[in-house]
Order: sequence, then C-alpha cells, then structure tokens
Amino acid sequence: MKARRITKETTAGFERYLHQEEKSRGTVDKYVRDVKAFAVWLAGEQVSREKAADWKEHLLNEGRAPVTVNSMIAAVNTFFRFMGWDDCRVKSLRLQKRFFRENERELTKPEYERLLKAAYDQGKERLGLLMETMCATGIRVSEVRYITTEAIKKGRAEISMKGKHRVILIPDKLCRKLRKYVVRTKRGDGEIFTGRNGQSLDRRQIWAEMKALCKIAGIAAEKVFPHNLRHLFARSFYQVFQNIVSLADVLGHSSIETTRIYLISTEEEHIKKIARLDLVL
Repeated sequence: MKARRITKETTAGFERYLHQEEKSRGTVDKYVRDVKAFAVWLAGEQVSREKAADWKEHLLNEGRAPVTVNSMIAAVNTFFRFMGWDDCRVKSLRLQKRFFRENERELTKPEYERLLKAAYDQGKERLGLLMETMCATGIRVSEVRYITTEAIKKGRAEISMKGKHRVILIPDKLCRKLRKYVVRTKRGDGEIFTGRNGQSLDRRQIWAEMKALCKIAGIAAEKVFPHNLRHLFARSFYQVFQNIVSLADVLGHSSIETTRIYLISTEEEHIKKIARLDLVL
C-alpha cells in the first residue's frame, strides 16, 4: 500500500477541494490549519487510524476544550475523506448538550455600545459602521461584501452563498448613515467596507480591528469577535418577536436546531431561573 503522508501538495489539493465545495474562507483556513497541525505532530510518520486516535488524546492532554478537539477532528476527518483514507477516520468526543453559555464569552448590549463609542471616539468610522451593520442585520462576517452602495439604495442586500440565496433587509436608519458615509468618502459603486487597496476586508482584519478596541472600551477580549455581533442580533430579535422560525429565516439557518444554539441563556441567567424554583429552605 502506498505510504500515507501529509505533504504540501496534498494540503494544497485539500484547500482547492474545500473552495470547490463552497466552504467559507474561515472554514477553509481552519481546516487547512488543523490538518497542518496534525502533520506537524506526526513528525513525518505515516497516517493511520491509530495515529489519528493518539492525536485526539494528545489534544485533550494539552488541555484543549472538548469542543475544540471535535472541531479539529472534523477537519482531519474531512481531509481523510478527500484523500480516500476513510479507514483512518476517528470518532468525535461525546459531549453533553449545553444548556447555558459562559458569561465570560457573552457580549451584552451595553458592552456593544461601549465598543461602538470607542470606535467612533478613536476616529474609526469605518469600523464603527461595520459593527453596526453586522449587529443590526445579523449577517456573517463573510457576508459583509454584499453590503454595497446598490444595496443601501434599495434597503436590502441579496446574499448568495453555498448554493443558498436570501435577502437581508437593512434598517432605514442604518441605510441613511451608510449613504452619508459613502458620499463623504466619495465611494463609487460596489462594496462599502473595503481596505485601502479597494479589496474586501477579510475576517482576520475585522477581528484584529475589533480586538484593538477592547482595552479602550473596558471589555474582556474573549467577548469581542465578529460572530458575537450576530449572536447579539439573534438574542435581541428573539426577545422582541419570540419567533424562532422567523429568526432562523433571517439568519439563513436551514435547521432551527442551529438557531437554538444562539438563544441558549447565559450561566448567570440559568442560575437565576433555578433560584426561582425556591427549593432551598
């Protein structure tokens, strides 16, 4: 049997395969990064199911969170499928279903407002408007490129990704702010949020710019990342309308179970609910 080794050529081919499968840029980067991490751990040895299982144990012994380990195993299993090495695939860890989120990672509305104030106080108008746009529409960071001058004229952005098509409505107040920004910065047609070279802002750049506000805004860094704005939108939407089906449609989820994850209460909220049972004398 031909030696099974992870090489630059196989990882490059895997990356092209993920793009063909229309995976998001973030997913592609993560899967390739995890496969490379496995290759480094192998230190030139051949790939086998036993080695993959040993790597899973190694990740746990390193103190990695079970959820993180499962995400890395999923990446490597996808690589195995791409290579035709299905006999190397290993099972993910069994996890108890979570019914609350850690307070430490929950971005609250007051904290979001402090982030915005910090951005505008620092003269970072583009970043402030970008955060408002993501939080007010619930779009993913990979969908920011669909917020164009044409979209704010219509008050709606048409998003087409991974074979799915949906329409995002942009609030009037946000449209007005974005139109003023476009006029003031003399932008032409196309994307509103771009870098100096006119190219789309990538996930890492947005993440880094948001992180830079943490100390100024007095917010823990682990709470500040683009996807948390989408979570805040989801919780705010549900608090007002109490309609999970409508929320799933707005977020572009094909399964309501995915939407439920966004609505899990925090540990603090869960403790308050338990206390209301009044079972301690």
